[in-house]
Amino acid sequence: MDNKIVKAVFPGSFDPITNGHLDVIKRGAKLFDEVIVAVGRSPIKNPFFTPEERVEMIKKVVADIPRVTVESYDGLTVEYAAKIKANVMLRGLRNLTDVQYEFQLAMTNRAVAGIETVFIMTSEEYGFVSSTMIREVAVLGGDVSKLIPAEVYEKLKEVLKNRPKDINCSY
Repeated sequence: MDNKIVKAVFPGSFDPITNGHLDVIKRGAKLFDEVIVAVGRSPIKNPFFTPEERVEMIKKVVADIPRVTVESYDGLTVEYAAKIKANVMLRGLRNLTDVQYEFQLAMTNRAVAGIETVFIMTSEEYGFVSSTMIREVAVLGGDVSKLIPAEVYEKLKEVLKNRPKDINCSY
């Protein structure tokens, strides 16, 4: 029997981390020897939080989950995964749209880097939640407190307090 340690990387922008992300992390931690939540820096996104703020927030909300660590990275996710010697890419699925996109990404990652992808369907109560939706609803004054961890909600309220009130502003 192969006693190989399975290290999974769960990449994303996590701007902000949602309860759906946490659901996938908790369930992934039961399957793998180690889960690295990898906070990516996207040159095409205009984030609410810096990568450092996101890493700090995520570390707080995953502190009680064994074998989960949090890091930030630049560049291609597959290159980061190879650098840290991860042998699995962990991805969450919410809906059919995710399946189409994630299937293509998984096939590309396997062809380019030889890394396998494991998908976890998010729990039903989080199937509609995305970081983009959280930001949009929050900017427009909606209550997202039940969709993100309490610590993250408090930081989000701080950020919104200091933002211009023009709803057309880019977040």
